[in-house]
Amino acid sequence: MSKGAHGSNSPKPRGGERRLSTMMMEWATRSSTVVGVEMVSPHFRLVALEGEAPRGVRWAAGQKVQVALGGFSMRTYTPVEWDPARGKTRLLAFMHADGPASLWAAGLSAGDPCRFFGPRRSLDFSGLDGPVVLFGDEPSFALAMALRAGRQGAQDICLFEVNDTPEARTVLDAIGLGDAHTIARTSGDAHLVEASSTLVRLAGNNAHVFLTGRAPSIQQVVRSLKAAGIASSRIRSKAYWAPGKVGLD
Repeated sequence: MSKGAHGSNSPKPRGGERRLSTMMMEWATRSSTVVGVEMVSPHFRLVALEGEAPRGVRWAAGQKVQVALGGFSMRTYTPVEWDPARGKTRLLAFMHADGPASLWAAGLSAGDPCRFFGPRRSLDFSGLDGPVVLFGDEPSFALAMALRAGRQGAQDICLFEVNDTPEARTVLDAIGLGDAHTIARTSGDAHLVEASSTLVRLAGNNAHVFLTGRAPSIQQVVRSLKAAGIASSRIRSKAYWAPGKVGLD
């Protein structure tokens, strides 16, 4: 935290308070170890974890974990796969700024400890009787990987708004989502008109529409879908972030 967050005269945590915080975090979270880090692109890392945390724990595609970054700082990730028998899972980390989560992912190496809460419910893809159309952005790539793994053979379609189209295409090809659609962000969000039109067309065959990523994008797309007659019962949303805000999910 910066001085602006607490003020320059804020008392520093005492040694006993720090030890208590550490004990509480260890009690509340599960432990694992980083066993591999793959640099998919300059802004994406695939992180393999193994240990107590995933072992013997049931997981469903779309569920989330909250990773401890130090102290009480947490960030949410969507596991892209989960092997409870071997105690293994993988996360796709997107590093978009110099915040705590990006610094954590950039500094990881094999052998590092990792603790997290979860898995916990976030989005539920179970029991769906038709195709899924997933809209999101770079942090949504992991959810798309989980969706693909959990619904093998389903005719699901992904559409992502992205900042860097060449990098996004490289990452999507590398993680098995080369058939996903991308649309470049533009100033003033003018690209969302095309994105909304595409989603309305894709949702026309009784598809379930899942909207994720940036909160303002979700809000605009929801309005367009409803105006086109897409029933609210077929639309589900989960905002991962919003400009000026941290940790929406």
